[in-house]
Amino acid sequence: MTDPMADLERQLKPYRDQVPSFAELPADGLARAEVTHLVERLAAAEEATWRQGYASGAVYHGDPEHVAFLSRVYTAHSQSNPLHPDLWPSATKFEAEIVAMTAAMLGAGQASGTPAVGTVSSGGTESILLAMKAYRDHAREVRGIAEPEIVAPVTAHAAFDKAARFFDMRLVRVPVDEGFTVDPNELGAALTDRTAVVVGSAPTFPHGVIDPIPEIAALAAERGVGCHVDACLGGFILPWAQRLGYPVPPFDFRLPGVTSMSADTHKYGYAAKGSSVVLYRSRELRQFQYYTVTDWPGGLYLSPTLAGSRPGALSATCWAAMTSIGQNGYTEAARRILATGARIRDGIAAIPGLRVLGDPLWVTAFAADGLDIYQVMENMSHRGWSLNGLQRPASVHIAVTLRHTLPGVADRFLADLAASVEEVRATPGVSTGMAPVYGMAAALPAEVVRQVLTGYLDMLFEV
Repeated sequence: MTDPMADLERQLKPYRDQVPSFAELPADGLARAEVTHLVERLAAAEEATWRQGYASGAVYHGDPEHVAFLSRVYTAHSQSNPLHPDLWPSATKFEAEIVAMTAAMLGAGQASGTPAVGTVSSGGTESILLAMKAYRDHAREVRGIAEPEIVAPVTAHAAFDKAARFFDMRLVRVPVDEGFTVDPNELGAALTDRTAVVVGSAPTFPHGVIDPIPEIAALAAERGVGCHVDACLGGFILPWAQRLGYPVPPFDFRLPGVTSMSADTHKYGYAAKGSSVVLYRSRELRQFQYYTVTDWPGGLYLSPTLAGSRPGALSATCWAAMTSIGQNGYTEAARRILATGARIRDGIAAIPGLRVLGDPLWVTAFAADGLDIYQVMENMSHRGWSLNGLQRPASVHIAVTLRHTLPGVADRFLADLAASVEEVRATPGVSTGMAPVYGMAAALPAEVVRQVLTGYLDMLFEV
């Protein structure tokens, strides 16, 4: 039997002995042409998988003309830094307008008369961290809560766990039902005098289902606590799904109880990695996100997000993506994604032995009855697919992107999936590649799994 960690190392380090490695600075710098050739060679080796639609999520647009357009904008602003608005006021302009456009899309802003403010961050995790930090400090300073708590469904993103750990908050996890949505009554029962914020997802990352946000927001308003809607995955799809007539309940600032939101511009907003937006219903709440130092010998220091210096070029590319696509462009992209998502969801449900979890729109999770779903995922990887493994329950998901809407991609996925299932059925007990790693994680104590994951991270940073 092969060593799963050795197999994993080979997957993570495919370029060993194929291209030069640098454990220290070269004595003399390489020629720029040589460096460029090496970087382009690596990019070309990795491009086919996502370009041809074999990846779940990861690259959400990927059209060569769009990528070239963003690259041109990035080049023009590669030196800009929002930390220095006196040098680059354009960065401030881009970020303010990104926030305004996102807020307006999510039911707030000038047109609706509902105020909403926010900042640009480096990604969904930072947006969630910033919001939870703001709720912690608000709870302490305004509400007098010494030990603020977060209440969230078990399906809420792992970034909420990270926020709780980083900011010394208790995270109260609430179970979900058989449809993988949370019961508002159970959320309500978990709220206490220490609750700073209650969380809902639109949709959840694992199963692509939308939590009952209207009920959660109403509950939060009634109890006088914050309500954060994590729309990192769906913020740039759901507004247009509603326009297209899909049965999407209100999930944004149109609900009075929603006090903050996160939405990833680098996912279905089609900006370059990594950018996201965190929004608040009021400036008062946003101010608790900021960090200021008034007595440092280096001068007055203020930072709106976790970082100090930030890449203004990413904000420029985000602004460029949003303004070049526009409402109609996003609506058309959502139409294609939702139609393909339905095709894939129904196709998965039709494969004997597989079942779809919950009632998803375009992020479809599926489990297997009597089969090793992780070996199915491994067999799919042999056919070039990069899918997301889930746990509790053991399952796999595919997040549909514009890459999957290209002709023939959905049919190829379903044919390969059916073949992968048949392989597992024909060879029971076989467990290769990443399959035993996932199986081991489900069977071992949490602390042992943490050690394995730490080893994985160590491996990533080894030459």
